[in-house]
Amino acid sequence: MITARAHTNIALLKYWGKKDENLILPFNDSISLTLDRFYTDTSVEFDANLVEDTITVDHQPLIGPGLKRVTRVLDLIRAKSGHNLPAKVFSSNHVPMAAGLASSSSAFAALAAAAAKASGLILSNRELSILARHGSGSASRSIFGGFVQWHAGFDNQSSYAESIQCPVDWDVNLITVLIDTKQKKVSSTIGMQSVAKTSPFFPAWVKSAQADVKPIKNAILNKNLASLGELAEQNAMRMHATTFGAIPSFTYFQPETLAILNTVRNLRKQGVECYSTVDAGPNVKIICASTDNEKVITRLAAIVGQDRLVVCKPGPGVTYL
Repeated sequence: MITARAHTNIALLKYWGKKDENLILPFNDSISLTLDRFYTDTSVEFDANLVEDTITVDHQPLIGPGLKRVTRVLDLIRAKSGHNLPAKVFSSNHVPMAAGLASSSSAFAALAAAAAKASGLILSNRELSILARHGSGSASRSIFGGFVQWHAGFDNQSSYAESIQCPVDWDVNLITVLIDTKQKKVSSTIGMQSVAKTSPFFPAWVKSAQADVKPIKNAILNKNLASLGELAEQNAMRMHATTFGAIPSFTYFQPETLAILNTVRNLRKQGVECYSTVDAGPNVKIICASTDNEKVITRLAAIVGQDRLVVCKPGPGVTYL
C-alpha cells in the first residue's frame, strides 16, 4: 500500500471552461499557487483478493460522480501498467470539499501519485500531471509546489502542468476567508458548462485570460507582489462576470463575499498592499505579504470572525508518506 500527500492549489490565473470535456482540456492556460495548509492523504493498494474497487473518502464509501472520476483514473493506471487488479483506496481530506477551496486538486493529485506507484509505474511529474488531470483539471497543478503553470494544450500529451517557481523564496502568502464551507449549489463542472454554452462574456474571458499568462509569469519571476495581485484580482472578477451573463444567471458570491472584496479594496486605498481572488465558491483568498497580515486579519475578523481566517504560505508538491 502506497500513501501520497498532495496540497490544494489556488488559481491566480483561472481555469474556467473545457474545450474538450472527455480529456479535460481547458480553453486557456492557468497559473496557481500550491498552499501549505490544505491537503489530501490517499492510500492505494491493488489486491487480487478484491472483487471490485473499494473507495473510501473520509471514512465514507464514495458514490456518484466522484466514484466515476476515481475509477477513471484507476482504469488509466491499470491500462498503463498492464494489470487489471481491483484497488483499495482510502482518502482523507484536510480541506472542505466542494466549497471553492480546490479540494479536488489535492484529492486527484494524491490519488494519481499513490495509485501509479502502487501499480509499479515509475512516472515523471509531467506524466503524473497528465494522469491527475483526468480526475480533475486543477489536480494537474497540485503535483507541483509553489507557483505552477498548466498548459492548455491541444491533446492528451500537450496538456500538462509544470513548475514556474519552487521553492518560493520571496514574501507572498494567502489568507483564506472561510465564508461558507458547505457544498456549493452549482458545481464547478456544471458552472463551466453553463457559462461556456450560454454566457456572451465567455469568449472575451478566454481571450483576456490567455493574454494574462505572460504578465503574471513575469510578476512571479520578478517577485512583484503588486503586479501579481492586480492581475489575479482582475482575472478573478472577469471569471465571475461570466456567471452573471449565463442563462440562467448564477453567482457563487454571498453577501460576506462582497463585504470582503470591498474591505480589501478599501485597505489598498489606505496603503495596505493586498488583493482578492475568488474561485468557484463564496470563499475569498487575500494575496499579501506576511508583513501586512496583522492589518488584513484585523479588518477581516471584524466581518467573519478570527476563527474563519487561515493564513497559508506556498506549499510543496506531492510527497509519499
